[in-house]
Amino acid sequence: MGIRWTLSALLLTLCAVIIEPRPATATDFRPLEEIAQQAVSDGVFPGTSIAVIHRGRVVFHRAFGRQAYSPSSRVADTTTIYDLASLTKAVVTTGLAMQLVERDSLDLDAPVARYLPKFGSRGKEKVRVRNLMLHNSGLRAHTLFHKTCRTPDEVFRAIDADTLLSAPGTKTLYSDLGFITLGRIVATITGKNLEANFRQRFAIPLGMRHTLFNPPSILLGSIAPTEQDTSWHFETKRPLVHDQNAALLGGVAGHAGLFSTTGDLVPYVLMLMQNGSCKGKLYARPETVRRFTSRSGRDSRALGWDLRSIEGSSSAGTAFSASSWGHLGFTGTSIWVDPEKDLAVIMLSNRVHPSSDNIKIRKFRPLLHDTVVRCISGH
Repeated sequence: MGIRWTLSALLLTLCAVIIEPRPATATDFRPLEEIAQQAVSDGVFPGTSIAVIHRGRVVFHRAFGRQAYSPSSRVADTTTIYDLASLTKAVVTTGLAMQLVERDSLDLDAPVARYLPKFGSRGKEKVRVRNLMLHNSGLRAHTLFHKTCRTPDEVFRAIDADTLLSAPGTKTLYSDLGFITLGRIVATITGKNLEANFRQRFAIPLGMRHTLFNPPSILLGSIAPTEQDTSWHFETKRPLVHDQNAALLGGVAGHAGLFSTTGDLVPYVLMLMQNGSCKGKLYARPETVRRFTSRSGRDSRALGWDLRSIEGSSSAGTAFSASSWGHLGFTGTSIWVDPEKDLAVIMLSNRVHPSSDNIKIRKFRPLLHDTVVRCISGH
């Protein structure tokens, strides 16, 4: 299956003719086009691809800029493949968790140690799967494992041997370690890694032909570059993924590693917006989708997804409703969905190229979402 899938993806990439007709819509998206073009000029990112879904239709889908800042770099288009970074948490790991919960293979209230016995030590005995998804497990946010570990097993052992920074459920701290652990749980339950699971359960049936981990070298011309890793000191070839820990884990991890295009993400996001169904196929029950994307009290996070801040600033801007949910990726990617407006914005970029010191995207993200709402409302 893996070979057939890869060959199919390569064939489609090599044979694709890039045509980007403007969608037939009365909505004036010129303000959106202007801010995107200005962002490229201002060096927010070399290029970006943006898709807007409204009331079940793709009403805007365009790319801007180039894959890199060089004038000779390939022009970005809606089939440019981007490193999704932490969108992997929401799209892959959370999506798989939804299905496993539905099928009673995964219990959110079970201790992590039920699935990973060696994890249940040094104060982590009471950490539950739900805590991993809500980022309140008490695990530290991030560790540079390449400094002390050489293999995936050594990374897993290091997490198992670690202590907590706070008691489970008492403090929210966004944690890559939590989703690395969640990815291990999914693999343990299913007997397959995240890549095989996602390909079978979502990518193939949804037609996500350019969504994959560890893209082959023949696709490099279609992939927007990120940042050169100068810390890689291992003899093995480094996987392409930007995230150092994901690279050390072989390019496939619960927190990062997925590559995709805006066109591929559209059917996945539409499926969630349509209560778990797409083109007559049920991927998750409506109550499951609501359970994973709804706010509990005043929490800032849902199960695997971020929520629009009730108070203070948000990358979703000021015009998305308080019930909005989404996620960001460190490389310059994001998905935000407003269920009240039946609206979603998918934005992919490589703002970390050539350096992740570039943080101009922080101002662009809220501007993007406010501008989309202004275009949709006609104001």
